Amino acid sequence: MCLSFHARRTALFVGLALLAACSSTPQRQVDSMSSTQKITTFLWYDGDAEEAAHYYASVFDDASVLDPVRTPEEMASDAPPPMLVSFEIAGQRFMALNGGPQFHFTEAVSLYVDCADQAEVDRYWNRFIDDGGEPSMCGWLKDKYGLSWQIIPTDLQRFIGDPDPEKAGRAIQAMLKMSKIDVEALRAAHAGE
Repeated sequence: MCLSFHARRTALFVGLALLAACSSTPQRQVDSMSSTQKITTFLWYDGDAEEAAHYYASVFDDASVLDPVRTPEEMASDAPPPMLVSFEIAGQRFMALNGGPQFHFTEAVSLYVDCADQAEVDRYWNRFIDDGGEPSMCGWLKDKYGLSWQIIPTDLQRFIGDPDPEKAGRAIQAMLKMSKIDVEALRAAHAGE
């Protein structure tokens, strides 16, 4: 319990210190921290936050790594990775903290990717798995950093949310047997084929 409290307190102090350090960073870095987004997902990594941010930017077409926030000590060429890195995916801002080994990702939190069709499901699913991720069930996977993602086609909600309980039930039963979601198999189950 003390370690957990200490680690949380440390993360809070580090975050506050980094925000204060923005006043001594170049204006470009300060501008990248500004956002109209009220709530930002804050992700804890064990030393590979910047690598993860660049990886996510390579997976999604509409993603970018914003300037990492570096303390004056981190600006030295032989310094460790930055403590905090911000990035965006589909207009959603994320903050990645190199917080250390105290905390790890769990399935209790996941990022949901709404995919237009099977091709998009395949693209994201295969990329995460091929790069060292782990498949799970019902469209869930963990990426190589341990962060959980749901790679879900838009049609899934339509099929399992059908007002006809028999159709919805068949779609749900089909989904429960899948790792990667198969839109055609869902459609066939929904239709009773």
